[in-house]
Amino acid sequence: MQKESLRTLKGIGEKTEKLFERAGIGDLNQLLHYYPRDYDAYEMPVPPGRVKENEKNAVFGRIVRVPSVKNYGGKSVTILQLEDETGKLQITWFHMPFLRSTLKRGGVYVFRGRVTAKNGRRNMEHPEIFTAAGYEAVEGQLRPVYPLTAGLTNKMVVKAMTQLLEERQLETEYLPEDQRSRYGLCEINYAVSQIHFPDSRDALAQARRRLVFDEFFFFLLGLARLRERTEEMENHYPMKAVWKTEEVIENLPYRLTKGQLSVWNELERDLKGRKLMNRLIQGDVGSGKTILAFLAMIQAFENGYQSALMVPTEVLAAQHYESLCRLLEENGITDACPVLLRGSCTAKEKREIYEQTASGKAKMIIGTHALIQEKVEYDRLALVITDEQHRFGVRQRTLLAEKGDPPNVLVMSATPIPRTLAIILYGDLDISVLRELPSRRLPIKNCVVDTAWRPNAYRFMEREIAAGHQVYVICPMVEENEELDCESVMEYSRKLREVFPPEIRIEPLHGQMKAREKNRIMEDFAANRIQILVSTTVVEVGVNVPNATVMLIENAERFGLAQLHQLRGRVGRGEAQSYCIFMQGNGQKEIMERLQILNRSNDGFAIAEEDLKLRGPGDLFGVRQSGIMDFQIADIYADSGVLREASEAVRELLELDPDLSLPQNLKLRQALQNYFERQNDDIWL
Repeated sequence: MQKESLRTLKGIGEKTEKLFERAGIGDLNQLLHYYPRDYDAYEMPVPPGRVKENEKNAVFGRIVRVPSVKNYGGKSVTILQLEDETGKLQITWFHMPFLRSTLKRGGVYVFRGRVTAKNGRRNMEHPEIFTAAGYEAVEGQLRPVYPLTAGLTNKMVVKAMTQLLEERQLETEYLPEDQRSRYGLCEINYAVSQIHFPDSRDALAQARRRLVFDEFFFFLLGLARLRERTEEMENHYPMKAVWKTEEVIENLPYRLTKGQLSVWNELERDLKGRKLMNRLIQGDVGSGKTILAFLAMIQAFENGYQSALMVPTEVLAAQHYESLCRLLEENGITDACPVLLRGSCTAKEKREIYEQTASGKAKMIIGTHALIQEKVEYDRLALVITDEQHRFGVRQRTLLAEKGDPPNVLVMSATPIPRTLAIILYGDLDISVLRELPSRRLPIKNCVVDTAWRPNAYRFMEREIAAGHQVYVICPMVEENEELDCESVMEYSRKLREVFPPEIRIEPLHGQMKAREKNRIMEDFAANRIQILVSTTVVEVGVNVPNATVMLIENAERFGLAQLHQLRGRVGRGEAQSYCIFMQGNGQKEIMERLQILNRSNDGFAIAEEDLKLRGPGDLFGVRQSGIMDFQIADIYADSGVLREASEAVRELLELDPDLSLPQNLKLRQALQNYFERQNDDIWL
């Protein structure tokens, strides 16, 4: 599909177009591949006594008594009692007194909404209302629920998507038929239409499998291209081993673990070698990767070269900068002139930093994406380090590596990916693994509970705050969504302010905030000016807050085990005992058992292996739970089998046609270009 403006669709003007752009949808190609995050399933209705608490239910019943209307403090409340031989259910509506005359005695209806329990009474608030025939018409349907930003509604996305699928010529099939047959893949247009508006769960599973395969396939093709460019490249900046790094290691207030010393030896060997270093350090949360990065930067400095460390957030960049400055000062390294380059720097600050980096005065540069802006020039940049590489993507890492002669590249990740998958996903990098944690760290104490335990959790949080500590609360969503039954950051923050005393400061944090606002909140939390931080997974690669000792994760069932482990790593970073409470929202026994793996282990790699064994493609219907590697729909754990198939297909393809120049692969080449345009990535082009 060629780049076409969203304005070509009816009903989308300038204002609506901007709302879509905020969600990362800038053209029709990006809209087409803006996949649902979940599906609202219209299940078979049940009688009043067989509803499931804390879930959305469809309940059928005959009205025996006309609803009553009561007034509480100026609020009109309409109350309907549904009752049969299975049990009772109360249904309430606010400010809808007209329902008293609409819902007639003797009528049979289906009410659909979330059921909660309080004081032994089950209640459903503000449900959808259907006649029996009306619900029969929608029963079994799976309606898409899209990721949204402020102002963009699910109805707006559904309307635009419906029009796009009905009126436009979509994709040209680009995979050969024999390959689709071998891997059991459906046709691309069927996949795209069914991922948005599935006819059934089977159709959705088929569509998802095809799109997951394509996403892995294109990613691995781009990776192969990158590997081709960097493989066996000469190291333009060979370094000698220096005594200063040994002195720094000796002066540390703690001893490096055997694993850290082993990986440091690998880094030294790479930096001295003739071949350019391309290495990944995969280490569990808190395993001590950052000190190894600092040692590599000191080695580069002692050899007369520059180094750069790029991290995902401004707050984390500032924290790394302060830690590095302190380390240099403690070891008498006075002329490295480290600088901190962030997007929020003033124009004057940026000019000064640009001059220092271009002249070679600044030997150590720490920053965010600002490091790869066109205006930044370096002088003998010998080492590039990226922290949490999967947050940047292949192309951004390459841009930093292209600032002058290709530098040595070190990538650090706390993502616990099993080695079998890491070899595929990081195919252009040599892999080092840090498994052991420093002995000074106390293991985190964990518990897996249901929502009935929430008052206990709040009391425990208050006790920890009274002792001077801080708390993270993680929610899966930013705003409330009527289609999804899960906690949201904004609403949860309001609830907590009603529960906790006013002197306990509670603030929300999420990815839709402006960078400056996010930085301010994280800085306030790091300084203990905020006691409870209610956040989405944006804190996954946040700052180090040793004073935070409790993490409560709401709707833990909505995250993959590996991601839950990474989130848990935000606590347990100080000397005090830390705790993580995994709260399951839907009460399903099998999910509770799965979450118990986190209760039994704090080893991220062991958890990742368990995740790999336990999860299969049938576990997910369009919901990508792991949040790892920034794939749009693919999940490296649930889809590990598809990942291996895509890797095999890429290898076979490139053996026959390395440049995709054969006539039969021209459509595939165009599809690959479309994919990288959606990713704002031109590694293949």
